Amino acid sequence: MPITKSNSQAYAAYNEIKRRILAGMFTPRDRLREVEVASLLEMGRTPVREALKRIQDEGLITHEAGRGLVVTTMDQQEVGELYSMREVLESTAAGFAARHATEADIANMQAILDDGDGGDPVTQNLRFHEAIYSAAHNRYLIRSLQSLTETTYLLGRSTLSSPDRAQRSNQEHQAIVDAIRNRDVQGAQDAARHHIHQALLERLKMLRQG
Repeated sequence: MPITKSNSQAYAAYNEIKRRILAGMFTPRDRLREVEVASLLEMGRTPVREALKRIQDEGLITHEAGRGLVVTTMDQQEVGELYSMREVLESTAAGFAARHATEADIANMQAILDDGDGGDPVTQNLRFHEAIYSAAHNRYLIRSLQSLTETTYLLGRSTLSSPDRAQRSNQEHQAIVDAIRNRDVQGAQDAARHHIHQALLERLKMLRQG
């Protein structure tokens, strides 16, 4: 079960542990011992225990024999499965956006691209995809996509760390926006699916290179 905001200590512990995992402050090399995490966060062991259990249920941490709780690592098959689901859900979101996006939604997507990345293509990419999710106007789809996005963070260095990939990604983003603006549902789905598939190819290249 999710931790409710009314359970304020556990909710705060959950958010902070998750933030540290996604920021790379807790890595697969670290053992997440309940007592040590509680001391680090200056919180009681009970809310930290509840938070760790919830994060384990979400798949971001794993119990390994002889080590205890550690940040989850993903093999090549799992990476492929993750990106396959992203292709399905991201294309669905783009298709929904082509149907339901308001003019303000479309203007927001275009503005994110027009403003450039300011030297931070990862943040721009997140903002852009979140804008598509919002424009899809489906809260259940948004929840599923946010979960997948968080799992993607476990992979470490972004595929956009390559300047060439970052440039091509922006071109792919523009193709998605153009299709949404034209209310081209199939075109938006195809453009989004192509975008995620290209990200997968870059990710597999990074894995091969270590």
